[in-house]
Parts: sequence; structure tokens; C-alpha cells
Amino acid sequence: MNDSALITTGLPIALAIIMFGLGLSLTTDDFRRVTRSPKAVVVALVLQVLVLPLVAFGLVKLFDLDPLLAVGVMLLAASPGGTTANLFSHLFRGDVALNITLTAINSVLAAITIPIITNLAIDYFDAQGDLGLQLGKVVQVIAIVLIPVAIGMAVRRRSADFAARADRPVRIFSIVVLVIVSAGALLGERENLADYMQQVGLVTGIFCLASLTLGYAGARLLRLDKRQAIASSMEVGIHNTTVALTIALSVLDSTEVAIPSAVYSVLMYVLATAFGYLITRRHSDAGKSVGQPAA
Repeated sequence: MNDSALITTGLPIALAIIMFGLGLSLTTDDFRRVTRSPKAVVVALVLQVLVLPLVAFGLVKLFDLDPLLAVGVMLLAASPGGTTANLFSHLFRGDVALNITLTAINSVLAAITIPIITNLAIDYFDAQGDLGLQLGKVVQVIAIVLIPVAIGMAVRRRSADFAARADRPVRIFSIVVLVIVSAGALLGERENLADYMQQVGLVTGIFCLASLTLGYAGARLLRLDKRQAIASSMEVGIHNTTVALTIALSVLDSTEVAIPSAVYSVLMYVLATAFGYLITRRHSDAGKSVGQPAA
């Protein structure tokens, strides 16, 4: 699977289209919004950029994962929040504007954090013989992630109507690509799949729940409102796994490194839906009990 033109050429192009679509949904005002709610942005970014990799590292060490799977989990932790987080935030009455701002900033930061965290993981888990994210590949990551976003933003500035029309097709395309690539990565390792699922299924499930919980609880502990906490939870818990899969398969040329992201891409939608339902139901139940007259 790794040698096919579909993976080496097609997947980066597909991701570039997805990131172009993200750019079409952004304006420079999305970056300026940081000055209006700096606390909410900083809390979510610290959780995502600093805390999540530490949580992932702890889980990898606790479960003593195979080195390539361990690198895959760290790559997953370093990947930015996905645009689907905006949809989930909307569904569960989160602050979608905050999600858009976080996605915008995360996409820029990811061009720096992904190479740093992935290279540290490769060195730590002694996977240098199999992997390497040298300067040329780091530039490739930056190009795949940032340039299409910048082009998308420029196109939106010139034609907001085109950006609005392209939004739905690009979102559908994103989902289709994610499904195909995740299925392909899992099928490509089908001989080892049962073993990998046993090793990484529980780790990615715990990591997803920890991400959602940290995003929500961390925001509430630091006195952000409920809508901001829901937005933070979805942004921290729903990763852009297409970025992680593309880097694993096309840049690092390793199906095994892609396995954690492929598994996570399935689990995160199920767990995020359950988590969103749980926290919104708890709030509605609390609201009802407050509104009820005393017996």
C-alpha cells in the first residue's frame, strides 16, 4: 500500500484540497478573535499543544507499545483539531466562533509542533532506522498544511460566494478521504490487525476520552463558560486525523505509524457524540431541577 501512487501522490493532494477547504472557511478576523477572548483560546491551546502530548506519552509508556505504534500515537497527539469539531460544537451548543479561531491557530501551530513532537518520539522510541522526518520532509509537512490554507483564505477574500458554495463539497470530500484512507491503512496491516487493535484500541479510546474530558473540565476549572468549555472539549478531542494519516503514510512511509490515527478516526466520532450528549444532558437535567418548585 505504501508504494502506490495513491498514497505517495494522491493522499497529499487530497489533504491539500481539504486544507484549502479549511482556508475557505477562515478569515483574518478568526485570528484577531484571540484578543477578544484570550483566556479561552490560551486554555484550549495549552491543553492541545502541551498537555495532550504528555497524556499520550504517559499512555504509550503505560501500555508499553511497539515503537512504531508509539510514534503513531504521538503523531496523533500532535495533529491539530479537525474542522469536524466545529460541527460537533454546533450540535452540542458550543461556542463555534471559538472553535473556528482555535482551528485557524492550531493549523498554523501544527506545522511546527508536528515535526518537533514526531522527531522527539522517533528518537525516544529508537525508531530512527525505520523513520525519519528530516528537513526536506518537515518542509513538505509545512507545505501540505499551511500553503493550501493560505490559498483558501485568499480565495475567500476575493470571492465569498465561491467559498460558501465550495464548503459543503469539500466537507463531503474530507469525510470520504478519511474513510478511504483509514480503511486502507487498516486493511494494509490486516495480517497484524488483531494484534494492533489489541495494543492500540484501548490506548486510543482512553486518549480520546481523556482529550474530551480535559478540554471540558480544564475549561470549567479555569472559569470559562459552558459554551466555551464545550467548544474546547470538541476542539481538543476531535483531531484532524487526515493530517496524521498523510504524514504517516506519505511522509514517513509507514502503515504501522498510521494505525493509531486510523483507529482514532473511527472512535472519536462515537465517543465525542456520547460525551457531548452526556454533558449537555447533565446541564439540561440540572436546569430542570433548578427550575422545579420545592416540594
